[in-house]
Amino acid sequence: MSLDSAPAIIAVVLVSLATLTIGTWGLRFSRTTSDFYVASRTVRPGLNASAIGGEYLSAASFLGIAGLVLVEGAEMLWYPIGWTAGYLVLLVLVAAPLRRSGAYTLPDFAEARLGSRQVRAMCALLVVAIGWLYLLPQLQGAGITLRLIADAPQWVGPVLVGGVVLVNVFAGGMRSITFVQAFQYWLKLTALLIPAAVLLVVWGNDGAPRTVRPIEWSLPLGTGGVEGLYLTYSLILATFLGTMGLPHVGVRFYTNPDGRAARRTTLSVLVLLGIFYLLPPIYGALGSVYGATPKHADTLVLVLPRLMVDGIAGELLTGLLCAGAFAAFLSTSSGLAIAVSGVVSQDVVTPLLRRYGHGIGGVAAFRIASVIAVAIPCAVALLTPGVGVARGVALAFAMAASTFCPLLILGIWWRRLTAPGATAGLTVGFLGTTVAVVWTLAGWESGSWWDAALARPAAWSVPLAFATMILVSLSTGDRVPAHTTRLLVRLHTPEPTSSGVR
Repeated sequence: MSLDSAPAIIAVVLVSLATLTIGTWGLRFSRTTSDFYVASRTVRPGLNASAIGGEYLSAASFLGIAGLVLVEGAEMLWYPIGWTAGYLVLLVLVAAPLRRSGAYTLPDFAEARLGSRQVRAMCALLVVAIGWLYLLPQLQGAGITLRLIADAPQWVGPVLVGGVVLVNVFAGGMRSITFVQAFQYWLKLTALLIPAAVLLVVWGNDGAPRTVRPIEWSLPLGTGGVEGLYLTYSLILATFLGTMGLPHVGVRFYTNPDGRAARRTTLSVLVLLGIFYLLPPIYGALGSVYGATPKHADTLVLVLPRLMVDGIAGELLTGLLCAGAFAAFLSTSSGLAIAVSGVVSQDVVTPLLRRYGHGIGGVAAFRIASVIAVAIPCAVALLTPGVGVARGVALAFAMAASTFCPLLILGIWWRRLTAPGATAGLTVGFLGTTVAVVWTLAGWESGSWWDAALARPAAWSVPLAFATMILVSLSTGDRVPAHTTRLLVRLHTPEPTSSGVR
């Protein structure tokens, strides 16, 4: 089905121009290296929560959930539940201590905690791997959307999103992107809310059936037997624990003024995400009533208005939804580009330039890194077949849950973690989920339990990574860094307020 309509095309153009305009305006506030990396740690909780909501609500949230609900039923509601509940785990265990660490990036934190360049290098590799794995479905989703609304070639979407993101990241870094992402959260919420309200009114008045699916479609765990339970609980584990390990989420907490502000930010994010995630399941349910098919899984949100409303009204609703979808691609891609650029700048570009006698660093190195961070996943998106947006993001969550989650929880709460233990756990978690990613992206199927175990690996990869870190750390107890107690006191000591009262 083609949605080649003027409102949709105009909406995409306007969102892209608004993104560039706000990013350029934010450039006025970006002057120092700290501005580019963490917005000089001055972002207040309200603005930061909106910005986190903007970058976190990706193509998987805007497009993927509705399609999954359409195809698989209520079981897929575990995706938004897990993505939201992950911030609750983040609030309780990680947010404030991570901010108090004073780090710029997750590799910074790892080196400060364990005093190991080897662990830092592994964390840098993981940030890039997870960031690019998460970027891939955003770019491919943009290609699908533009092909749908304008019959454009598949490569146009990734190139357009990559170009807009690169301009903003290159120009103003974190300071500039913060304003862009805050705007995009409210745009995405509006773009889903208004059409959902209109479509519900249409459904309530046109005599359409109230359900056309068997009862299993509406059950939260379906009827998949033991394998279905495994897939469900593995998904829950990945989404609950993966949030804290996402590089573009972690870097956001470094932008808060202090640990108390980081906790307030997280609480606000829970509210914003909870409101947003009420909406995509409505599109999935309505799609099942109005005859949408599995081929519409990744485009259901965009297709549904045309199925339910004729004429210019349907086109206008589609245009608004296209604006929200493109905001999702741009905001999440921007956050990921910032996170990957920061790590590539500090751990690859700057050392290489200094090795060859170039004194370039700071903002210049960050800008060079931003080109690398955006160009490579764009090329991969053009050369690889598309995967479902929610499916691709789920794999990124599983990798984050199996690597950074154990490192952060044990690094913040367990004094006996050692560099060899962290290295071993990160290696096991990364290799395990990498096998799963390759298996899934290659489309290999064996017709056995391996398909389920590798499609959603968190149920075995997360416990394995935790166990490896703990056992190897216990066996290398003499390698606990001497500064560990002092650092842990700093991580867990609340900052004084301006009046000196804690």
